[in-house]
Amino acid sequence: GREREMDALRHAADQAKAGHGQIVGAMAEPGVGKSRLFFEFKAKNQSGWMVLEAYSVSHGKASAYLPVLDLLHTYFKIASDDDARSRREKVTGRVIALDRSLEDVLPYLFSLLGIVEGDDPLAQMDGQVKKRRTLDAIKRILLRESLNQPLMVMFEDLHWIDEQTQEFLNLLTDSVANAKVLLLVNYRPEYSHQWNSKTYYTQLRLDPLGTERADEMLTALLGDSKDLVSLKRLIIERTEGNPFFMEEIVQALFEDDVLQRNGTVKLAKSMGAVKVPATVQGVITARIDRLPSDAKDLLQTLAVIGREFPLSLIRAVVTKSDDELNRLLNDLQLGEFIYEQPAVGDTDYIFKHALTQEVAYNSVLIERRKHLHERIGAAIEMLYSDRIEDHVAQLAYHFSHTANAEKAIHYLTLAGKRSLERSALGEAETRLRSGLKLLTTMPEGSSRDKRELELMSALVTVLLMTKGYQAPETIEAVERARALTEKEGTLAELVQQLFGLWAAALITCDLTRGAELSGQMMELAERDGSPTSLAFAHGAWIRICAHRGNLKGAESHFDRWKDFLDEAASRQFPGERTQILGEAGLMAAIAGYPDLALKRVAQGSALAAENRNHWDLISGGFFESLLYWILRDPRRVEMAASQAVALAEELGSPVLINGARALLGWARACLGRTSEGVALARQGWAGALAANSRLGAGAIRVLLADAQALDGETDEALATIDDAVRTNTEDILYRPMALTSRGELLLQVGQKAAAEESFREAIALSREMGAKLFELRAVTSLARLLRDTDRRDEMRVMLAEIYNWFTEGFDTADLKDAKALLEELY
Repeated sequence: GREREMDALRHAADQAKAGHGQIVGAMAEPGVGKSRLFFEFKAKNQSGWMVLEAYSVSHGKASAYLPVLDLLHTYFKIASDDDARSRREKVTGRVIALDRSLEDVLPYLFSLLGIVEGDDPLAQMDGQVKKRRTLDAIKRILLRESLNQPLMVMFEDLHWIDEQTQEFLNLLTDSVANAKVLLLVNYRPEYSHQWNSKTYYTQLRLDPLGTERADEMLTALLGDSKDLVSLKRLIIERTEGNPFFMEEIVQALFEDDVLQRNGTVKLAKSMGAVKVPATVQGVITARIDRLPSDAKDLLQTLAVIGREFPLSLIRAVVTKSDDELNRLLNDLQLGEFIYEQPAVGDTDYIFKHALTQEVAYNSVLIERRKHLHERIGAAIEMLYSDRIEDHVAQLAYHFSHTANAEKAIHYLTLAGKRSLERSALGEAETRLRSGLKLLTTMPEGSSRDKRELELMSALVTVLLMTKGYQAPETIEAVERARALTEKEGTLAELVQQLFGLWAAALITCDLTRGAELSGQMMELAERDGSPTSLAFAHGAWIRICAHRGNLKGAESHFDRWKDFLDEAASRQFPGERTQILGEAGLMAAIAGYPDLALKRVAQGSALAAENRNHWDLISGGFFESLLYWILRDPRRVEMAASQAVALAEELGSPVLINGARALLGWARACLGRTSEGVALARQGWAGALAANSRLGAGAIRVLLADAQALDGETDEALATIDDAVRTNTEDILYRPMALTSRGELLLQVGQKAAAEESFREAIALSREMGAKLFELRAVTSLARLLRDTDRRDEMRVMLAEIYNWFTEGFDTADLKDAKALLEELY
């Protein structure tokens, strides 16, 4: 069926050339010969096209962006021996020549290619945002290039690609519909994608050949001699039409002198002498075994290097003269084990098929394989010593297959950190855990502890972003990092590890434990004396004091923390500055300073916009919506909360999303969409329960109760608000709100005495906390309840006293309500 596939490819190419982008995916069983189809097509259709190729390798899932980097090196003509400056010049020159308006993509390309000069301007950018913009930068370049000439982009073996390359392909496939781009991909059946629904996608299933087509292929390989009819039939039956299997058998029969070529192909031995292994792997194994020992040794060495390999690396690994090495490489090409392919600044080779490499690799004895991996790793270190960061993934792979645990751990650590920088969090965790596992084989001591601390600290960062502070595996990692820091780290490092434990305690609302850890941090920070350590300690105390209802204590620590606003703490824990400024804004509002509160939260949002870190951005939106909830402004709550929820959902971030959903639900209920509001608030509450996120749980239940009441579910709202009042007795920051809301609900069901009791409890607690805004709200509710009684004058004096205390925020809902009621009481 090659003609059908070739016709489909030609049609797709014509469409792409005309500006109707096309995606062609070839799905095949291993060994069907998919690459040959693409190469044959490319050879016939290169005229007028720019062709870019990228390959995956069997261990590629553990190497972020591997095929994408391959594609970029080809596009920018980056040679393996180019230094960072030369690479920057090539990238800059080509981008500017292509379109000067694309100049903004350069920082993302430099960062991805590891050629940043000086400080990385993207270092503080959120990883998810950085990844999204990096992928978009590559897409923009390809689409702009397609305006100059049709573009053929080929990705081989998608079943081995990493997550980031998959994201890039998804982005590209969504963008080529009207571009002069032909995207060719191939993969095995186990790979899946979501492109089938696109009108410009064509899938070619490369099944084994039917009898007629298989016979045609063998005729092309062997000729049409009648003496070969029986042999052809045997080959077709044994291979079931698998083209690669057929090619390998033909090669094997020539090598075994069963077939000979002298102008035409002839059968040199009887059919009884023909032995055809049952599998293509068996044929490849037999062919490898028939090679001369020096050629076999070289093929096995190449298989350990990988699917592709530059000549410079082969020379560094194989101790042979150039003449002898070239002769052996030529023999392997003649035997069609490997192919030479063009490359910038070097000669590259590639195995004819992944199965050929796999069989050759598996034929190497384990001890020799370990030795070869170590030699290859050492050769890479020597060849690329001035740009070793480009090869840490390769080095981690090779040394992980040796007995050299120290080197393996070193490169796994570097590769894990590199993956973290590229936001390949799953890959980073895998590499870091592999390094930790290898560490157990090393003798105990200070050196091992230091290495473990480096790995564990990086793993903590990964887990914070993927699992959150409260996850058991995060807490376990932080505990271990803390223990190691106490043995091998500095006071500043120990403060940071304690901060991770403190955060877990805070989120689970263990405020007693949080206070203990805050005290320990403060003691260590004062001994250390560094601004960063002091920023961590004061930041911890701000949250603990606030949620315990000690607003004055929280404000005192905030006054100290402000001195360290620009210190490194915010960089090491994304979202930290935005969250503290948000908390300080809430404290100011609750204490009776709404204008100051708005300034603090606005400052936090401005920092979030500046940092472009998704934790900061979500935190900024969340605290802005929380502040406007306290100030009873549902429209502003809806705006800020919807942005926070949308961003958290887009980035798959668990940070603050449950509270933001509940706030959005409250706002929509207040704005008349009551059923939707209740559903969102319930979703927020369920998410908080599932995540064991108990901090602020009372506030979420107040939000849900208010939404339920607006939807006419008064009994359910009372049950919800009772839960809010009864539970989390340590976290009392929002308890006065809950008590006031309960009083209002009790009034709706006619329980005036119980309502009065709830209002008075809210007033007493607000006064104890110094929560003037909450006191005003509770006093207003109580005065409204008692205005038609003989205590009217008492309530007028009480309300006037608290109202007259305020010096700002007179346009807020609570002060407007209090003023209107005062005028009525007079």
